[in-house]
Amino acid sequence: MSRWSWGNGGNAIKSDRSGPHRRRLMMLMWIILSLCLMVDGQMKIPPETVQQWAVSFGKELTALSARYSGAKLLQKKFKDIEGVVKIEEVNGEELVKKFAEEMEGMLGRKMKSVKRLAEAAEDADLHHEYNETLEFDYFNSLLINSVDEDGNPIPLGGEFPLEENEHFNKLPVNTQHSNIQVPTNVYNRDPDILNGVYMSEALNDIFVDNFQKDATLTWQYFGSATGFFRLYPGIQWTPDENGVVTFDCRNRNWYIQAATSPKDVIIVVDVSGSMKGLRMTIAKHTINTILDTLGENDFVNIIAYSDYVQYVEPCFKGILVQADLDNREHFKLLVENLHVKGEGKVKNAMKESFKVLNEAAALGQGSLCNQAIMLITDGAMEDFQDVFEEFNWPERRVRVFTYLIGREMTFAENVKWIACNNKGYYTHVSTLADVQENVMEYLHVLSRPMVINHDHDIIWTEAYMDSVLFNTQAQSLLMMTSVAMPVFSKKEETLSHGILLGVVGTDVALRELMRLAPRYKLGIQGYAFLITNNGYILSHPELRPLYKEGKKLKPKPNYNSVDLSEVEWEDTEEKLRTAMVRGETGTLSLDVRASVDKGRRVMFLKNDYFYTVINETPFSLGIVLSRGYGEYIFTGNVSVEEGLHDLLTPDLFIANEWTYCETDIDPGHRKLTQLQAVIKYLTGKEPDLDCDAQLLQQTLFDAVVTAPMEAYWTALMLNTSGMDDGIETAFLGTRSGLLRFQRYSGIEKRVGKSFLTSTDKENIFTLDHFPVWYRRAAENPAGQFLYYMPRQDTRAGRIMISTTAVTVTVGKKTAIAGAIGVQMTQEIIASKFWAIAAQPNDTDCTNVEGVCPLRCDRFDLECYVIDNNGFVLVSKQLNDVGRFFGETDGSVMTTLIRMGMFKRVSLFDYQAMCKMGSHSVSRARPLFSPFYALASTFKWFLSNFLLFLLEFNFCGLWHTEHLADAKPSYSRSYSHKKKVEVLQPCDTEYPSFVYEPSVKETNSIIKCGRCQKMFVVQQIPESNLLMLVVQGDCDCSRQHPPITLGAKEVKYNASVKCDRMRSQKIRRRPESCHAYHPQENANDCGGAYFISVSGSLLFISLSIVALVS
Repeated sequence: MSRWSWGNGGNAIKSDRSGPHRRRLMMLMWIILSLCLMVDGQMKIPPETVQQWAVSFGKELTALSARYSGAKLLQKKFKDIEGVVKIEEVNGEELVKKFAEEMEGMLGRKMKSVKRLAEAAEDADLHHEYNETLEFDYFNSLLINSVDEDGNPIPLGGEFPLEENEHFNKLPVNTQHSNIQVPTNVYNRDPDILNGVYMSEALNDIFVDNFQKDATLTWQYFGSATGFFRLYPGIQWTPDENGVVTFDCRNRNWYIQAATSPKDVIIVVDVSGSMKGLRMTIAKHTINTILDTLGENDFVNIIAYSDYVQYVEPCFKGILVQADLDNREHFKLLVENLHVKGEGKVKNAMKESFKVLNEAAALGQGSLCNQAIMLITDGAMEDFQDVFEEFNWPERRVRVFTYLIGREMTFAENVKWIACNNKGYYTHVSTLADVQENVMEYLHVLSRPMVINHDHDIIWTEAYMDSVLFNTQAQSLLMMTSVAMPVFSKKEETLSHGILLGVVGTDVALRELMRLAPRYKLGIQGYAFLITNNGYILSHPELRPLYKEGKKLKPKPNYNSVDLSEVEWEDTEEKLRTAMVRGETGTLSLDVRASVDKGRRVMFLKNDYFYTVINETPFSLGIVLSRGYGEYIFTGNVSVEEGLHDLLTPDLFIANEWTYCETDIDPGHRKLTQLQAVIKYLTGKEPDLDCDAQLLQQTLFDAVVTAPMEAYWTALMLNTSGMDDGIETAFLGTRSGLLRFQRYSGIEKRVGKSFLTSTDKENIFTLDHFPVWYRRAAENPAGQFLYYMPRQDTRAGRIMISTTAVTVTVGKKTAIAGAIGVQMTQEIIASKFWAIAAQPNDTDCTNVEGVCPLRCDRFDLECYVIDNNGFVLVSKQLNDVGRFFGETDGSVMTTLIRMGMFKRVSLFDYQAMCKMGSHSVSRARPLFSPFYALASTFKWFLSNFLLFLLEFNFCGLWHTEHLADAKPSYSRSYSHKKKVEVLQPCDTEYPSFVYEPSVKETNSIIKCGRCQKMFVVQQIPESNLLMLVVQGDCDCSRQHPPITLGAKEVKYNASVKCDRMRSQKIRRRPESCHAYHPQENANDCGGAYFISVSGSLLFISLSIVALVS
């Protein structure tokens, strides 16, 4: 013992002046003693001392948290009302059915609105006689409210009043009229356009009437087969930076899905030597345009041929793959790599295509509906009749569409014969400007059976973001789905031609749909989610569709093809996914690892899943109730007068993203906050508001029970002499979304300035989740505080949150009523710790074995306070605060894991984005080098510039009044762009660490080469914290490197990657299929189509193509 006292320095070693001999002797003794210490472990830290510190510190923390939060008072108030409340078990099966019925009703109203539009459009066309010379002025959305140099309205412009509207995301709109958008490459006075616009004027009244009948409707529209787009309410359309409007409604998924039935498509492209230069550029653009017309209910593959047949993706050899966004983008990247070579031998390619289609049909794979081959070539030496006789005649089940590329017409007859004798369509694509219109022709052919039958199938799209219609980032990143229906010509003379007039539709914001599954009914950890018939996520709180590119948020490339199994990844056998995709109703239980605090922490939950189908839609709804968190709900009654009195206090707020009262129906209510709406309803000022009676009753009850907290907090704040510096905010939240808080310090002094503000989404009630402090409070028993440091860092310092749950118990049933806590600075916790962790010099060390007095301010000691996930809350080194302890000291953390005090838990992220490197692997993406990325970017720029030149409507130059002023050219817009790292979708694994609470204390010695490191760990009572005292003069970093929390990309070898790409999950096919009708006029199979281009433009185009090649 005396040895350790000696080693403490200071008192035991006195200054000596008796001569050099004595000093040498003392030096020798010191060296011998030091060697002995090294052999004997170098230092001994008394566990009893650390335990005393932990107990004292725990009492300090509990007293501090209890005093400033008022948790004991709130728990008492809820205890007092246990005799007057009822606790009921939540019935998940009934709840999911009720939610589904309400969603079905909402979506049903949208479908009725669309049906009315379709009927009105067809009746208008039936009574409209086509007029080749029709003159008609309409409101062009690009030109409205524009004037010429003399101040006069320009043609197709005119005055069109616009007013900001809350319901339409604060966009300026005209709710009395629709207006027309026409793509730049379509002449806006073309007779077909004028006749279609004139005919569809009849939709204006229906738009307005629909909106009056269902005030929750958003955008309504009619997309014409001729290219114009009628939108209600009318808006001012904004061209892109080049003054061009590239939006074409016929490319939108809602149009394509409504216009055709599901289809299997094999694209066969000629890559022989004759396809070089501009022809190959046109062919690639044609392939990409065809891919853009496919959706997740379609299947596709691409075969290239020259001297031999090759699949552009060898992994997809012999099969059809789902044409989801992921696979379509994958094909586009591969198509860019196609090179011309050799002689074009199409026969074998056609045979291979028929074999794949026939095998898919025989095995019940693919869409099991339409089948088509798209032949893209610059000519065919023969008609290959023997191939069609062997594989396709006489049924002609597979349609063949042919695209003759280039100006050469030598073999046009053979190419046309192939299409006309296989119920397809022939087009001649001589320039890039031809591609869009010619590709769209195949959709009209496939729609013929449906049109002739007059089968008005209603379709629902997958989730998507509309970055075209909205001109602000927040608006363009809203997730939505669309419901659409085809519009047919009912005229007898055109019946066999099956003329598709267009598609009508409306949008549904998914956030509005999910409001019908209120958060308060699902408990703290519960949630609701929607998936499509293909198993893709429509809405889920864990769906992360965006990523940051620089400072800008962008949709991920595969944001709307995220599978349920990639979010609910604990469902390893995919039982939940399979049942929901099949449209079944049922329940399932899973043990899950849920991450909180932005993925840094893990919670172990037992989740009960309840699911059912939403009738008349391809969607299935699921809800999750977590055992211990969402099993019970309690109700209590108070009078409106009493509740309203306590609701009007300044410290009270309610969740503005929840729906207490529906404020979106009446335009006069749209600017009200939820609290304002509730008060107006309860005071009788707005009795017509549609409010949730159960939620209001819970809110009033909670307001009354929690009301005494205002006086408690105020009294503390007024007692300024007794306030501890660093206590900033006391807060509480209840199951009804009610939030109360008291700021103990002013904004100028507060470190946590954003805490509990509207921007602090993690810590307030949102549509998707309860606050983090609320969810984490439930981890510990009621009354026991949980401490953690939020991830955000501020320039003023770090903040700490202390939180605990409040419960209500009736009989044997316990429900969580709320959570209460206090937000403070890290400095106040640290100062209290350092005051305790230092024994005075006059400590009685008689019975202490080890260092005594023990002080954390010693140079050879490191002391820490860490939480139950291993994050440092207190350390001498301020840079360590907030970091994972394994990054600070890998040797001690490794030992704690080995001893079982901490457990490593693997978490997976199947929505991650990784830097594109030489070995990066996406779910369905090829490997690219940085050089290729650079080359591709240059090539993309040139080809798009060429596309702009060729697609620009030069005919319109004769009608300059119809063109918007062009903005600065491409070169200017690209010149100042910063280089951004390219990211791509990937799978990652990342660790989380959890403390095992059964291990209260431990100590050990770590051997590190020439030294040994001792440490002592002690749990801090009544908390989720641990105290560590570590010998600080032994560096073990070489033997034990840091343990990091960084995510690692999951690498797949070529074989596994291919298996994953080829695998096809269970899906539910759309119920309807229209592939054949005996009255179809198959003789209408296309003809040559020419567009004249000036010689100078053609020369410029060919020059650029040469550079691109």
